[in-house]
Amino acid sequence: MKTFGQLISELRKQRGLTQKALAAQVKKKDGVAIGIAYINDIEHDRRNPPSPDFVAQLAAVLGVPVEVLQYYAGRLPSDKKTGDPSHEQIVAAYRAFRREIEKKRRH
Repeated sequence: MKTFGQLISELRKQRGLTQKALAAQVKKKDGVAIGIAYINDIEHDRRNPPSPDFVAQLAAVLGVPVEVLQYYAGRLPSDKKTGDPSHEQIVAAYRAFRREIEKKRRH
């Protein structure tokens, strides 16, 4: 399986973006763009996946659903409105995920 950094690098290249162009489109809370070195570190797995806000910005710029990047970041969605899921819900969700992934392998 690809790492988060490998996926970011692959998606960036598919879209014809340089690291500089990608970095210019991802902003810190103060509105300043992140640095090229930060993107380089992510792509080479020298940094952990960034905050959910940065992941959402990367997804938007790279044209993929945020859930895809969250998956590769090793994060589960959290919904503060509904609280923690039950153990049964977690098991059911993983089973549904595995079924969906297996469908692709069979086709």
